[in-house]
Amino acid sequence: MAQPVQTSTGAPAPGGHGGGFPPFDSHSFGSQLVFFAIAFGLLYVLMSRVALPRVAGILEARHKTVENDIEAAAKMKAETDAAIAAYEKALMEAKGRAQTIAGETRDRLAAETDAKRKALEADLAAKLTEAEKTIAASKAAAMANVSQIAGDAAEAIIKQVAGESVPRASIDAAVAKAV
Repeated sequence: MAQPVQTSTGAPAPGGHGGGFPPFDSHSFGSQLVFFAIAFGLLYVLMSRVALPRVAGILEARHKTVENDIEAAAKMKAETDAAIAAYEKALMEAKGRAQTIAGETRDRLAAETDAKRKALEADLAAKLTEAEKTIAASKAAAMANVSQIAGDAAEAIIKQVAGESVPRASIDAAVAKAV
């Protein structure tokens, strides 16, 4: 069985408990202060020599990591900006070259088309001249035949109407005058 707890006077506490909170017991108060001072001193030394330097090292390492990351990000941003500027410059140069090539191609095709058009016009003009000569020759031949046919028809009509024969020279002269 358990022994009943005694008070500082040596009398057992009612209900088997001691009489008061032990840290507030005035008989052990001095020794408690000494042990508290020793524990506080050891804890202070332990914290200042071991724990706090480690925490400070971790904080410093994190600070350096953050600074390095910020510097790396700034460097990458500068590289990205330079790459974008180079890309835009190359794009503008490519657009300029494309426009130059398109203009040269357009001019070359226009010159080729113009040359083909002029050659075709010259060919058509030559064919037109040849056709006009052929038409003029055909017209002259037709007109010569018309005069002869008109003379023959006039001679036949005169024979039928007048019943006489007129000299061919006078019929040809009259047809030439009419034509």
